[in-house]
Order: sequence, then C-alpha cells, then structure tokens
Amino acid sequence: MKAIRTGTRILGALLLLSCALVASAQALPYDEQADAQHELESALGTARAANKRILIIFGANWCEDCRALDRALHGEALGPVIDAHYVVVKVDVGHFDKNLAFARLYGKPIAKGIPSVVVVTPKNEIVYETRAGELADARRMGSAAIGSFFRELSERPAGY
Repeated sequence: MKAIRTGTRILGALLLLSCALVASAQALPYDEQADAQHELESALGTARAANKRILIIFGANWCEDCRALDRALHGEALGPVIDAHYVVVKVDVGHFDKNLAFARLYGKPIAKGIPSVVVVTPKNEIVYETRAGELADARRMGSAAIGSFFRELSERPAGY
C-alpha cells in the first residue's frame, strides 16, 4: 500500500512538472527557430494589405525585459494600439549570437541592449529604430511608460 502511495505521489509530481514545462514553453515570446527574413517578408505583405507598419522586436527568451515588453504589448491597454497600427515580427537574437546580420540591416538597434525595436513601412523603409536602449529596462519602465512610448511611436510620420 505504501509503495502505491509513493508511486502515486511521484506520478503526480511528474505530471505537475510536465504541465509547468509546457506552460512555460508556451509563454516564451520568441520562436528560436524562426527565419527572420521569411517572417519579415510575410509581414511586409500583410502590412501592405492592412495599411500598417511593421514593428520588428529584437529580443530573447532569457531576457526578463524582453518578456516584460511582450506582456505589455499584449496587455489590455496597449494590445489594441499595437494591433491597430502594426504587424509584429519578433526576432530572437539569442545571446547576441543569432540574427545579427538581420539586425544590421536596420542600423544598430541592439547595440545598447534588448529588447529593441525597429519600425518600418510596408516598403521596408525605416521609420524608427532604438539607438539608446530605450526599452532595455522594460520591466522597470512599467506598462504605462511602455504604452506612452508606443502610442507616440504610432503617431510618428513616415520619414521622420
């Protein structure tokens, strides 16, 4: 009887652990296997059809600020703004060892840290790029400051 209870406890613990692993894997914002160029090409077509800009977000799953930014972008206050103005492309930079050539296509947006962003038109013309680590402290900025940043950015004219 004792062996059955011990086995049941172990099975229960393994079940909880596997559920936690699945939940944490689903919560990660960056697809580490994604082809950034392919994702961008797809987004450019979608943006042209929807008359939106593309928001390219450079980050990594290990980065707490990147995850904080992602939560804010999907939040109740900011989610509708992002959805209304942008087609989002998330680019995993790993430990600054992935997609670096892709990032350089847009200047040096990750030079001062991640998360960083670039906004481009549906013709792939740069509207904005982070240069000074504007979002690299996203978890301390809070949702209100992040929201203000993106609302202001959404109103910026092309070619600015």
